[in-house]
Amino acid sequence: MKKYVISFLLIFCLSVLCVSSNFFVNTYAIMPGESAFTAKSLYLIDYNSGQVLYEKDAEKQLPVASIVKLMTIELVCEKLESGELDIDEKVVVSRNAQSMGGSQVFIEEGGEYTVGDLLKSTIVSSANDASVALAERISGSEDSFVVLMNKKAKELGLKNTNYVNCTGLPASNQYSCAKDTALLLKQVLTHDDYHKFSTIWMDTLSHPKGRESELVNTNKLIRYYEGCDGGKTGSTSEAGYCLVATAKRGDMRLIGSVLGAENGKKRFSETSSLLNYGFNNFENRQVVNKNSELGEKLQVKNSKQNEISVIAEKDIFVLSKKGEDNDITTKIELNESIKAPIKKGDKVGKIYVIRNSEVIDFSEILANEDANATTIMDNITKIAENWKLKTDNA
Repeated sequence: MKKYVISFLLIFCLSVLCVSSNFFVNTYAIMPGESAFTAKSLYLIDYNSGQVLYEKDAEKQLPVASIVKLMTIELVCEKLESGELDIDEKVVVSRNAQSMGGSQVFIEEGGEYTVGDLLKSTIVSSANDASVALAERISGSEDSFVVLMNKKAKELGLKNTNYVNCTGLPASNQYSCAKDTALLLKQVLTHDDYHKFSTIWMDTLSHPKGRESELVNTNKLIRYYEGCDGGKTGSTSEAGYCLVATAKRGDMRLIGSVLGAENGKKRFSETSSLLNYGFNNFENRQVVNKNSELGEKLQVKNSKQNEISVIAEKDIFVLSKKGEDNDITTKIELNESIKAPIKKGDKVGKIYVIRNSEVIDFSEILANEDANATTIMDNITKIAENWKLKTDNA
């Protein structure tokens, strides 16, 4: 009898371990019904095409807690790219920034920290104190920085978003939605400076007085979900548990947003299930590569070169359901009567992607090289060569 009890306990323990190990890899082979999710709002999109794969109350205005920091991160990355900030610049921490509650890395009042360390602390550990220090460096005060946040939200078309602070700490009239958070992460993913820190699982922050703070990524999917390389968590009693995350497998990148989950476990498991639904049921095919020359040449009148190579301005991917039979073709239309001079990068036509006889996307076509105009001497030389050719054939 004792032997059977021990066997039963071993089997039970193994079962628990199996369930735990698959915590982040729940799959849905078919469209998950709303009953599959308990979160208040969900949204899943394909990064390349922008196509919506799943949504539930995606435009419902909700508090999103620290997901607000995605806009702080976006503006910091923009300033780095424009040269208004430098990653190694030292920022002096104010008493206001140091006093922030909630999640923090305990930066020191009067201490100097690099922009890179403050950005890393914001991305990895969702540090409120680091976020405010960055906001004050850019705009002088958090309130002034919030003006920039809301201006950028309008530029990005985030119609159901309003910011009151740069941290996500509870505040009246601060809200966003699953759709807007996904679109915002899509924008943040365009910045190389974000990717420098987004996949860090654990790190340390050294303080001027010799202390060290441990940084642990609040987004557990970075470690446990295949292909996850970015995202932002948020949780307060008001917002519940929120997560917007992205994962890339092969040519497909997905972004999933889950707002208002009832606990941390649900936040991660439902985001995983959302992403798995996309990866299991859809595939992305690159139809146009902006780095490759197109097959047709552009004829250029009055040019020394006569014709030049052309490329597409952007990549084009086509998303389709796995196993779906699609008739996908491309159509190139080059501008007629183009005359030199042409500069590399000039727009000279369009390429259309057609699926089942319907145009689903297009890209501008760019000149891939210069086409210099002929000179008087070039024309004289050409006339002489043609005359000589005729006399030789006479």
